[in-house]
Amino acid sequence: MIARRVRVHGRVQGVGFRDAMVDAAQLTGVRGWVRNRRDGRVEAWVQGDDAAVERVLDWARRGPGPARVDRLDVDEVEADTTLAGFRRVPNA
Repeated sequence: MIARRVRVHGRVQGVGFRDAMVDAAQLTGVRGWVRNRRDGRVEAWVQGDDAAVERVLDWARRGPGPARVDRLDVDEVEADTTLAGFRRVPNA
């Protein structure tokens, strides 16, 4: 299992990014969360098997139709064994 902390830059708030990411993540079976940041970015924690995490990261590089993703910052992090499923969490 791998885990990644992701920050998505661009026009990613107000375009359905979080809900679409929940759908994409649930289809791959990864665990984690997604939220809006006050600075206009979307932040996510994605963990699971290598291939599933990479599929979600590939999706995040494009986002849903109305989004414009300028950059994706991805950090390797320790897996959080307490996570179950993938969901939206409160904004930070």
